[in-house]
Amino acid sequence: MTKLKTRRPAAGLDTPTDLDEAAVTAVSEALNGLLADAFALYLKTKNFHWHVSGPHFRDYHLLLDDQAAEIFAATDDMAERVRKIGGTTLRSIGHVAKLQSIEDNDEDFVPPGDMLKELMHDNKKVAQRMREAHEVADDHDDVATASLIENWLDQTEKRTWFLFEAARDSTDHGH
Repeated sequence: MTKLKTRRPAAGLDTPTDLDEAAVTAVSEALNGLLADAFALYLKTKNFHWHVSGPHFRDYHLLLDDQAAEIFAATDDMAERVRKIGGTTLRSIGHVAKLQSIEDNDEDFVPPGDMLKELMHDNKKVAQRMREAHEVADDHDDVATASLIENWLDQTEKRTWFLFEAARDSTDHGH
């Protein structure tokens, strides 16, 4: 995984903070990793939303749309937190591609149950990365970032749970 090159923000972007430079760098890197994964997971969730098929189409289509909206809603808070502490954040799809840990899925067809399972595992990976980012925030006494991550983690765990239950339903067939 490539890290964003840390550089002093341009004078016009310098934000006052009581966090030291090492904290700003470490927390910004952790948050930018979460942000890249959020964008990657958002697009994959929308991809599956657009391409889901089968007897549970409506339920899965709506579930994935709701989850994508929740993921996307968190992105602004992630990026703004980086800026609040004086860091710089992602600027392009290229930055996302360099930092994401979520693998893209460009297959022509993915069975609905496989979509749900893949997204469930991706959300579990995001949750683990959030826990790691929380440790970074704790190590630098950044309580506000830690608090935000706790809320995002709770949302991620809920998405994982819903995907687990929906995937179980997709293979149960009432037996």
